[in-house]
Amino acid sequence: MKKVKFLIPFLFLTKIVFAWGFYGHKMVNRLAVFSLPPEMFAFYKAHIDYLTENSVNPDKRRYSDTAEACRHYIDLDHYEKNLPIDTVPRFWNDAVNKLTKDTLLAYGIVPWHIQVMIQRLTYAFKDNDIDKILRISAELGHYVADAHVPLHASENYNGQYTNQNGIHGFWESRLPELFSTEYDLFVGKCFYLKNPLETAWLASESSFAALDTVLGFESKLNNIFDQSKKYSIEYRGQTQIKTYSKEYSLAYHQMLSGQVERRLKASILTVANMWYTAWVDAGQPDLNNLVKDKKQTKPTDAEMQQIITEEQRLLNENRMIGREEK
Repeated sequence: MKKVKFLIPFLFLTKIVFAWGFYGHKMVNRLAVFSLPPEMFAFYKAHIDYLTENSVNPDKRRYSDTAEACRHYIDLDHYEKNLPIDTVPRFWNDAVNKLTKDTLLAYGIVPWHIQVMIQRLTYAFKDNDIDKILRISAELGHYVADAHVPLHASENYNGQYTNQNGIHGFWESRLPELFSTEYDLFVGKCFYLKNPLETAWLASESSFAALDTVLGFESKLNNIFDQSKKYSIEYRGQTQIKTYSKEYSLAYHQMLSGQVERRLKASILTVANMWYTAWVDAGQPDLNNLVKDKKQTKPTDAEMQQIITEEQRLLNENRMIGREEK
């Protein structure tokens, strides 16, 4: 069959680029399973395909849920120009009292939403609710990974204020897709988190600390690179797209000196730590019976299936609610 030559001049990778891209989120959840202790590993390994495929559900929900977008980021540069972030209270009620709920929702709530999700997972473990355990685990992994993306800590999330439009997808999707096979993503065994909220905040703060490198190095590279070789045309299915060339991507990747790999590894370990912490806080329930009772878990509730179908339809129509990261 002859390929359709359809060129969209400034389409980077996909119509909308999400944090880590679908590719990255799936990889984070899948690899996190292998850091779990034996008491959890059999259960999570049995459902690794579910955890992988459903890691992207929160991004799909951004097409149907007006409350979803702010759960993926926190614009720390709205509050501070440099570390430490000491003007934003760590606890939600304190932050609301100081800054107002509307302000927090406007500039992102990812650390607090991670805390909510880990509490939900703890209750799911206590109830031995396999469907909730898997669904919440998959989605918790998504938000944790989002917190590790530097551009999810900035109002300048796509370089729109520094003439770097497209850098969001460049850093978190193009680079991992091109170079992740070269990464050493072994992170060792997970461990218990005494303060998951603080861990979530540290993830966002370390992302904020990396912003200068992400934006500054790309700006420097752009100033010295042959502009005729900055972009290339590639096929995605039967569609031609304009994206950052492999040469430009390699140069940027080398300037970053392992930064993307480090953030991916931190994401993987933190996801495993969050899952493990929720399980421990639930009293370390025996998951082996859940593996025996239900090898595969798919939505059985008709209403939930209808919601998933609608989310996919909106995704296909490219109608995102809130922040778009082209």
